[in-house]
Formats: sequence, structure tokens, C-alpha cells
Amino acid sequence: MASLRSLSCESQIPAELLIASVMQIHASISKLESLKPSKQVNSIFSRLVKLCTIPSSIDITALPQEVQKMRESLIVLCGRAEGLLELEFATFLTKIPQPLNNLSLFPYYGNYVKLSKLEYTILSENGVVQPKKVAFVGSGPMPLTSIIMAKHHLTSTHFDNFDIDEAANDVARSIVASDAEFEGRMKFLTRDIMEVKEQLGEYDCIFLAALVGMSKEEKLTILGHIRKYMKDGGILLVRSAKGARAFLYPVVVEHDLLDFEVLSAVHPNDDVINSVVLVRNSQGYL
Repeated sequence: MASLRSLSCESQIPAELLIASVMQIHASISKLESLKPSKQVNSIFSRLVKLCTIPSSIDITALPQEVQKMRESLIVLCGRAEGLLELEFATFLTKIPQPLNNLSLFPYYGNYVKLSKLEYTILSENGVVQPKKVAFVGSGPMPLTSIIMAKHHLTSTHFDNFDIDEAANDVARSIVASDAEFEGRMKFLTRDIMEVKEQLGEYDCIFLAALVGMSKEEKLTILGHIRKYMKDGGILLVRSAKGARAFLYPVVVEHDLLDFEVLSAVHPNDDVINSVVLVRNSQGYL
């Protein structure tokens, strides 16, 4: 069996080696006393991310039941660790002058810049250039997508950021409060998106973060709810994952979006982890 060390960036990692390596990392993460950022936690998750971005032809749907259960557990652990990392950095930023000018201190800031540029390109190619009002569902304590979009791409758009965690929203508000223009264009709403109904009809475009709906059932329920209440002709941008990256994030495939008009599906092969699926809620199309 090939070793991880002998694989170049262009090589494909064999599925059995990938699964064995991911299971080993999952076992290490499961033994951690805390998922809060630390040298050990950061090292383990960095290894996992690097492993899952090596090219692979793995079919996630064909994994044995034992591996599927491990994957579901790993996604939850990754989500918790990501939330704690964001919270620590966001809290740090609120304590220094001009936090919006220091976002690049966040370790994965560059990934968000690339992902936001990709998403804006996809939106533009499908006629969404400067939407009046956008919702971001699952914005977290460090709403980097909304901030980067507002600053560099959607420069006149109003953003409503939804998160279920009031503590996360408090920190996010503090970051944005340092800039009056930004603060005027951004709201942070502590709501379970399943309880938001008619308000969803206000948005030209809705972003659904990758970690909103951790299981397939939850994700499909949320997608159905958003479709029911979003405006006819409204755009929904859904973050997903493909191949080995599906060990990090839940997967949404085009088949899950049959009630929408699928406009675009892009699967990056660089250090951007998330796939992007763009759909339109179009009754006429159906």
C-alpha cells in the first residue's frame, strides 16, 4: 500500500488508504479532552484538511455502514471545532482596534476570499450582480463571507445574517460595529431558520452555510422549508462537498434539489473545500 508521504499533489490517494487515514484521525480527535484551538487540535485538523484535499476518486455513497457512521461523527466534530476556532479569533478581533482591517489574521481567511470570489462569479454569470437584500443562514461568530462579499463584491447589498447562537451574533455584531457603513448594511438575527417563514420572501438571494443541517435528513428539511417561503424566482446558493471533502462537510447533490431549477454546480479542486450549487426557486420552471 502506498504511504501518504509518497503521494504527490497530482497523485490520487487510493480509497482504502484515505479511509484508513481518516479513521485514524477520527480516533485521535475522539480522544481529545477539548476541541478548543490548541497546538494539538490545530495540528490534527490541519492534517485532516490536507488529507481530504488530495485528489481522490472515492465514492462517499458506497462507503460501508461503519465508515458512514464515522463520517457523520467526524462532520459533527469538525463543525464544533470550526465554531470554537471562529469564536476564539472573533473574540480576539473585538479587542483590537479596527477589527475589519485585521481579518486576515484568521488562519483560513484566504480560503474565504477565494470561495467568496468563486461564489460571486457564479452569481454574476447567472444574472445576480447587485441584489438588494441577501440572507446568510449560519453566519457564525465570524461572518467572513458576508463581510468579504459586502466589501469587495456586493457593495450596495443589505445582509441579514441568521444564526441560532446569540453569543455568536454578539461577537459578530461587535466586529461589524467598528465600521458605521458596514453596520448599516448588516443585521445579525438569532433565529432557527425553520422558524423564519414570510421573512424569507424578502430576499433576492439566500446563502446556506455548509454546516446548517448536519445530516442528510436535516439538510433536506431545511431546503424544503426555504423553498416554501422564499420568493418565486429567488436564488439559493447551497454549499456542499464532493469526494474526500465530504468527510469534512455534509453533501448536497443535484438530486436533492429537484424542486429547484439548478443553475450551476462547481466543485473546486484547490484549497477551497466547499462545492457550490446555485439554484432558482421557479414555480414556472416546475
